[in-house]
Amino acid sequence: MCRTMNERLLLIDDDARLSTMVGDYLRGHGFEVDCAGSLGAGRERLKHDHYDALLLDLMLPDGDGLELTRELRADARLHRLPLLMLTARGEPMDRIVGLELGADDYLPKPFEPRELLARVKALLRRALPDAGPGEVLSFGRLEIDLGARQARLDGQACELTSHQFELLVVLARSPGRVLSRDRIMDALKGHPMDAFDRSIDVHISRIRAAIEDDPKAPQRVLTVRGAGYVFAKSQ
Repeated sequence: MCRTMNERLLLIDDDARLSTMVGDYLRGHGFEVDCAGSLGAGRERLKHDHYDALLLDLMLPDGDGLELTRELRADARLHRLPLLMLTARGEPMDRIVGLELGADDYLPKPFEPRELLARVKALLRRALPDAGPGEVLSFGRLEIDLGARQARLDGQACELTSHQFELLVVLARSPGRVLSRDRIMDALKGHPMDAFDRSIDVHISRIRAAIEDDPKAPQRVLTVRGAGYVFAKSQ
């Protein structure tokens, strides 16, 4: 499905020089970009305007981006907003926590503008809805509706980000087969992620929490040490 208008992005970062540079660069590639220098200003933008994706710095003068990430994922209107965290190097735990709270991706500072552009495009591409009703994958209590881009457990929607939904679909399309990290990344349409990056582990953990509600039942998504992940055919 193609968009008929330029995608609109919100960048929340208190570094005015960086915001100007990033904003100009992304506008030069066809995006509409609004900038906010604080959480308060960002909240006001999100309250009154529509955005296709959010670029969010973690360290802001009136709080941190993790706080806003938590708020967005609890907001019925904004919980599916694609979110890319911008983080300083040396903060691996913040990145992991951000992903656990529902961020779709992260990019360490300093970064190359071209890499930022690639990640933004990948984020938006994953968020595009399918054109038709689509296929529904059924696994007992779990349904994965490709058209609605929604996973349901006993008919109730599971809280997943766009990237986590895509990752679940990749696994569910090959039930019983072990998929390596490289294979998963290839299937995710060029998502720019290092094979040794822990973000896959974090997303898998979030998927398990969303689709498995019985701690005594066998896991639906299994980790095969040293090999990758496998989606169980039955549970």
